[in-house]
Amino acid sequence: MMKTRKWKVLFVTIAVFMLVFTLSSCMIGKEKVAVIRLNGVIAESGQQGLLVTGGISPRLVGEYLKMAERDSGVKAVVLRINSPGGSAAASQEIASLIRRFKEDTGKPVVVSMGDIAASGGYYISAYADSIVANPSTLTGSIGVISQFIYIEGLLDKLGLELETIKSGEHKDMGIWPLTQEQRQIMQDISDDLYRQFVNTVAEGRDLPVERVTELATGQLYTGTQALALGLVDDLGGLDTAVNIAASLAGITLPQVEEYSAQASFLEKLLGGLSAPLELPFSGDELLFLRILEGWYGMPRY
Repeated sequence: MMKTRKWKVLFVTIAVFMLVFTLSSCMIGKEKVAVIRLNGVIAESGQQGLLVTGGISPRLVGEYLKMAERDSGVKAVVLRINSPGGSAAASQEIASLIRRFKEDTGKPVVVSMGDIAASGGYYISAYADSIVANPSTLTGSIGVISQFIYIEGLLDKLGLELETIKSGEHKDMGIWPLTQEQRQIMQDISDDLYRQFVNTVAEGRDLPVERVTELATGQLYTGTQALALGLVDDLGGLDTAVNIAASLAGITLPQVEEYSAQASFLEKLLGGLSAPLELPFSGDELLFLRILEGWYGMPRY
């Protein structure tokens, strides 16, 4: 009887051990780091237009973050950002979404910078728990820019006239060359948005406003320079960012889960392109076309 009982005890012990091991394995397998890839110009969805495939919008980022919030297995988020910037308002909204996600869920957010995460691309990184850049990443460019293209000379060459009917002294501002008063109005707007940018970076990076102001010349920095200046926390690629996110979340064996966007109508039409469409235009030509789409005079980060 004693031997039988010993075997029963041994069997139960082994069974309990196997159950604990299985449950532990399942729990480990469910501890995930969500990788969210954000590529392209930052804008509201409706502003991106046919000239931009992909892009980063508050709606897209919000949907991704909701997915990460609802999934109890996701313990941390890595944002892989590759963006030259874009709309000031859209950048602010995305930054607010990231900050609110952290506060509501307690899940750490780490930014992994790709080729470029500048201006608005840096703005949306500011509230991350940690920022990782490659040594050759271009980042920074903390500043504001507005550009106008005047079409009066082109209209003259084409024999066309533009007649404007307006209510409000400055309603047609930007269509014709700016007056000195209008130029000052735009400068005041730019200065206000600049202060907002500086304050956000100071708050998100826990840096004195005066220090951020010194760095906020609109200058680009390499990842190596940005690390020395305190604008990023570590050098490395996506794997480094995932490991940092896992460490912040207390995960030992993270399972990486990538979130991917649905292809746009234009991408589907052209054969399901997975990368932004290469258009045969220079940067200035694209800017001109986007201005014609309605981007004119809009202050951008």
